[in-house]
Amino acid sequence: MTRIDHIHLSGDPTELGRRHGAARARHLRAFLDDSLGRLNHLLDEPVSLEALRPTINAHREAIAQQTPDLAAEINGLADGAGISPDEAVLLQIRREVMGYRRVPTRGDCTTYTRAGEVVAQTVDLNGNLDDQIAVLDVTPTGSGRRSLLLSFAGLLGYLGMNSDGLAIGLNLVLGGQWRPGLPPYLAIRHLLDNAANVDEALKLLSSLQLTSSRNLTLCSPGKAAYVEILGDETRTVEGTQTVHTNHYLHPDFAPYDELNVFAGNSSKRRLDTCSTKLADVPLAADAEEHFALLSSPPICVPDDGDIRLERTVAAVVMRPDQGRMYVRPGDPSRSPTHVFTLR
Repeated sequence: MTRIDHIHLSGDPTELGRRHGAARARHLRAFLDDSLGRLNHLLDEPVSLEALRPTINAHREAIAQQTPDLAAEINGLADGAGISPDEAVLLQIRREVMGYRRVPTRGDCTTYTRAGEVVAQTVDLNGNLDDQIAVLDVTPTGSGRRSLLLSFAGLLGYLGMNSDGLAIGLNLVLGGQWRPGLPPYLAIRHLLDNAANVDEALKLLSSLQLTSSRNLTLCSPGKAAYVEILGDETRTVEGTQTVHTNHYLHPDFAPYDELNVFAGNSSKRRLDTCSTKLADVPLAADAEEHFALLSSPPICVPDDGDIRLERTVAAVVMRPDQGRMYVRPGDPSRSPTHVFTLR
């Protein structure tokens, strides 16, 4: 059975990172020692920490400029885990280091939301990351806001929800020039730390320069939206219900989609299947009914034994109206449900 570490963090930014690092120290050291966070299992050409230092430093500067609290938390993570500051930054930018032209891609999350009720998604990643799952329960000093965040391998954020009722999921979309900036995973953490609802999150997002393309799905009481990101531009679509996979949906961005044809076909198939099946899920559905949808093919991407290819490593159902996050680690069709609460 895949384990989920549940880590309670409180304090100032440095202390948040230190506690996170200390709780995951053994796992993070082993992960970094496994072909540099498994990057060299995934890339066509091997990389080293020394060769990546210019990239790490450029991202470190961008993170510190836009989100100084998260920069301090990354330093605390390094201290608590007994890893170098460069390694701690690398954990935050692994996906950006992989890029999207050198790594085969076939799927990367199916996400949907209903306004004020639920954000649900599969998490499809390569690198066999289901052994690196943790849930962070974060209460920063001086903040009346608390967050639950799904994390992999030392990430300060991935997807999550806060005590104000804002929930954020995500999808990889491929387009534009990836460059040093704020990684989208950290951007999601920043939004949950600082926004109470969808409107506040969208306003805050517009002030950030992200390093890579993504789609974010947001939900708070009475409102749902997804926002596609391409370089410095965004397009937001609101609706009482939204579904997104891994290709751009907005007509302004669709011509710039870089998803390969095989991954594109998978993305469209998952989008259509999810939209059709979601119509049969009642509004009052419980988490298990949502997991039944997320566990069904082709939404759940199976493991074919190739570490380079994405597969479903978790499924998550967030109920911000109830303050509950439900997680099934690994293949959700074969794993039990873990429940984490904000109340």
